[in-house]
Amino acid sequence: MLGICRGRRKFLAASLTVLFVPAITWIYLFAGNFEDGKPVSLSPLESQPHSPRYMASSQRERENLEVRMREVEEENRVLRKQLSLAQSRSPSHHRGNHSKTYSMEEGTGDSESLRAGIVAGNSSECGQQPAVEKCETIHVAIVCAGYNASRDVVTLVKSVLFHRRNPLHFHLIADAIAKQILATLFQTWMVPAVRIDFYDADELKSEVSWIPNKHYSGIYGLMKLVLTKTLPSNLERVIVLDTDITFATDIAELWAVFHKFKGQQVLGLVENQSDWYLGNLWKNHRPWPALGRGYNTGVILLLLDKLRKMKWEQMWRLTAERELMSMLSTSLADQDIFNAVIKQNPFLVYQLPCFWNVQLSDHTRSEQCYRDVSDLKVIHWNSPKKLRVKNKHVEFFRNLYLTFLEYDGNLLRRELFGCPSEADVNSENLQKQLSELDEDDLCYEFRRERFTVHRTHLYFLHYEYEPASDNTDVTLVAQLSMDRLQMLEAICKHWEGPISLALYLSDAEAQQFLRYAQGSEVLMSRHNVGYHIVYKEGQFYPVNLLRNVAMKHISTPYMFLSDIDFLPMYGLYEYLRKSIIQLDLANTKKALIVPAFETLRYRLSFPKSKAELLSMLDMGTLFTFRYHVWTKGHAPTNFAKWRTATTPYRVEWEADFEPYVVVRKDCPEYDRRFVGFGWNKVAHIMELDAQEYEFTVLPNAYMIHMPHAPSFDITKFRSNKQYRICLKTLKEEFQQDMSRHYGFAALKYLTAENNS
Repeated sequence: MLGICRGRRKFLAASLTVLFVPAITWIYLFAGNFEDGKPVSLSPLESQPHSPRYMASSQRERENLEVRMREVEEENRVLRKQLSLAQSRSPSHHRGNHSKTYSMEEGTGDSESLRAGIVAGNSSECGQQPAVEKCETIHVAIVCAGYNASRDVVTLVKSVLFHRRNPLHFHLIADAIAKQILATLFQTWMVPAVRIDFYDADELKSEVSWIPNKHYSGIYGLMKLVLTKTLPSNLERVIVLDTDITFATDIAELWAVFHKFKGQQVLGLVENQSDWYLGNLWKNHRPWPALGRGYNTGVILLLLDKLRKMKWEQMWRLTAERELMSMLSTSLADQDIFNAVIKQNPFLVYQLPCFWNVQLSDHTRSEQCYRDVSDLKVIHWNSPKKLRVKNKHVEFFRNLYLTFLEYDGNLLRRELFGCPSEADVNSENLQKQLSELDEDDLCYEFRRERFTVHRTHLYFLHYEYEPASDNTDVTLVAQLSMDRLQMLEAICKHWEGPISLALYLSDAEAQQFLRYAQGSEVLMSRHNVGYHIVYKEGQFYPVNLLRNVAMKHISTPYMFLSDIDFLPMYGLYEYLRKSIIQLDLANTKKALIVPAFETLRYRLSFPKSKAELLSMLDMGTLFTFRYHVWTKGHAPTNFAKWRTATTPYRVEWEADFEPYVVVRKDCPEYDRRFVGFGWNKVAHIMELDAQEYEFTVLPNAYMIHMPHAPSFDITKFRSNKQYRICLKTLKEEFQQDMSRHYGFAALKYLTAENNS
């Protein structure tokens, strides 16, 4: 709006000037014959046309008049030109939602102009605005490695997607960990008009590993130097971003700045806003060479085609080799080398206005880059302190960052109308499956949930575990929502082995979980727990999808399929590993049953042995699980036999059997059609039986269910008749599918169901 007002004022001023300047000129010239407002009287000698004084005076006046006329004509010419330009540009100030042109602030080529720009703030210039076509693809490159950086990338991408109106192509230079996390995330995010390509960062290590680097980013902090070699040879330009960037505007505005590059300018950078490269931060501070304050590489515009022609690879290598002879190592990773190259070749850089990289590290001049909230373009958290950095307006910046951090990513699945999207096989298959459903079916929502694609962020926290070399290792698998978070510490205390958890959370809840986990000494001391966030969508709790996600991402050959409300007995991890060897689980199809018990007490002195548990069972402190509500679920375990058993014993499958079992990792997945409450485990155990798994009860193992408030889904099951009808329908359809898949052997499930 400010740009519009200024444009109108300039247009009006130019118009008035052209109209009144000629009149003012002649008044001025006429007034030249007056003195103090009165006509100047000429002596009779001066009035005579042929007198010497008259002729000399007339000649001077004609010369003065001609000079002044030429000046006035030149001023008019300039004003007419400005008026013409103002008229041709004025429509661009009235862009609507369908405009193809984005305003673009002037960059500068020198620090003196930058200082003038800082004073002027973020006001739009009246220069010609290069167009960014509506469907032009914007290319963005990001280097990402590890678990924490993957979380940062998501926040950065959210801020870009929130403002964008163009197709995006992300080029992610990622290590194996980040690739696994982000590939799954974007595949399940399914954002229209967004393409992702990965480049193996581990293969690039040899290109930069010879450079000693003291920066906390490590070897990955040097990889922006090799983008000309890494990215496709037909890619001409790219915006390069650090992972700790937050966008506050449409990235197309930054993309448009490429049109401002002239001559040999191939790098678009913002001046460094700290005194680092001035070398006066402390005594004996000796930074790498830089032009003035140097440049920050958190945001870079790269003209790749020109850089390749200039032999950029050779240029930066020679510079780095020369400087390392005296500097020995880099302090700010790639930024030091970029600045050393620019110091020798200042013509390479196009200096961006500083609001394209407002740097929030300590002791920066970032506050000079903006006068108002609307001035902000890009915020850069380039301090190891991140959100705890010192800045007069840090609270505002932090809130802006947290807004994107907790923003529902599902809302960013917006179509770009008018822009053709690339064919996506997964999306097309999903649409086909959904179109085959009958929306008038009373169980439509249940059926639809089976095909819902939930955005999934694997390994939300750091994970580090190497399975035992004896091939007996087992992972505890469970799923939970926010209301069961309090169980995590207790489970970690009871189970020392690896754990794989799928958490069903919103974006905001995921951040609450992160703060909870980071504040827990118990959880932070465990690196063998994989936390996989499945983001909320739809009205049902996708319990079996969550189990499948947790099952799929284990690194051990065996898994213990549990629930988050159960505490395993102390020492169960080691006991299961011994049982796996004893019962030859590697070469047989067995499902080892861990008997389940429950307590109604919130405070329980957990039994440390089977004898202690039996005593508590006799005293009524413990019960067999769900014996008073759902006896059939665990009756086949045969608790009477278990009381005295000293060796494993086999039990047969019965209708509605749903024990907790240890199986090989190649066991079948849970059936996704069952959501919320009811039959989710029963169907899985039925399929294990159909695949001829042998159910074996472990005599010295047990787990105890801890009390909690009823879940929302069980409340719906009990109160909603249609819910129960749909569950019954899904059960019948599952049994029919079993019969078709397993043939005659599956008929017993129909018979057992009818007799139960």
